[in-house]
Amino acid sequence: MNLSLSFCFLVVLNLFGGLVTAQPALSRFSFHRGLMGTQFNVLFYAQDSLIAQRANAAVSARMDSLNQIMSDYLDGSEINRLSATAGSGKWVYVSTDLFNVLRKAQTIAQRSNGRFDATIGPLSLLWRRAVRRNQFPTTKERRKARRAVGYRLMDLDSATHSVRLRKAGMRLDVGGIGQGFAIDEALLVLNRLGIHSALIDIGGDILASDAPPGTSGWRVGIGSIGSGRPEDIDTTTITLKNAAITTSGDTYRFLEYKGHRYSHIMNPRSGLGMRYFVRSTVLAPDGYRADALTKVFSIAGIHKSRRLLKRFSGVKLLILENKKGRLRKWQSTPF
Repeated sequence: MNLSLSFCFLVVLNLFGGLVTAQPALSRFSFHRGLMGTQFNVLFYAQDSLIAQRANAAVSARMDSLNQIMSDYLDGSEINRLSATAGSGKWVYVSTDLFNVLRKAQTIAQRSNGRFDATIGPLSLLWRRAVRRNQFPTTKERRKARRAVGYRLMDLDSATHSVRLRKAGMRLDVGGIGQGFAIDEALLVLNRLGIHSALIDIGGDILASDAPPGTSGWRVGIGSIGSGRPEDIDTTTITLKNAAITTSGDTYRFLEYKGHRYSHIMNPRSGLGMRYFVRSTVLAPDGYRADALTKVFSIAGIHKSRRLLKRFSGVKLLILENKKGRLRKWQSTPF
């Protein structure tokens, strides 16, 4: 799956000196593991270590299940089995989880005029190889991949939880929304177990529920304005609760070809990575929107994002772009 930039976020753990006066029976627990090619961190408040261990086990099992469903890196994953039916004309029954993430992806694709597209798999597969090998894809390769991409080529039937991929060669990739969807599901698991003060972070996609006891919220650092070079990135601390925040940018992952720098953030329309530096931070009511919309606004740029933002209620945006040496910043409203 595509990774957001985890360097842009830093959970501040001292939480006002660790006060727990509001609920003295609760203690803070944290768990960490590798997941979806990145780091997965879970922090929450629970009554005791036994409850905490059980909660973490339940979250971990849920994440493993989602990874087996959504990962296009895993042979035999449900999404890859669905992609293998492309062009057959068949409606394929899929699990509730896969249908839900595809439905959410399709809604964002429609509202963003295709700037987000879960059918981008043929292009993302080509671009991943290019970045890995530092070898630019040929025009012929891009054209062939592009012909099998288009969210309008994917049909969803809510009544039967079925999906049809209408063109041969189509390949699904929900990497741009999957991590956000996963943290939403992780928080639901914790809520069902009676844990309501939690923060979940997967590769920089962060979702927080209620504030820690005795505080006004989880303190999270976001990357402030800079040149885009890692050494120039500072952090600004915000207070987060019952919301998600994600940043996408090309500070670490990009491809240079004939003097041009191409981001790992791909424009589904062109089939190429972005050709200028852009970094978008999105604050949203849930993880899947924060995750997917960072790609939408990065592709749209500052000017078009101002209008697009109106289509997504409850969403705030901070965007930084550098075109032709001119660094520009725009923020919709304070986080």
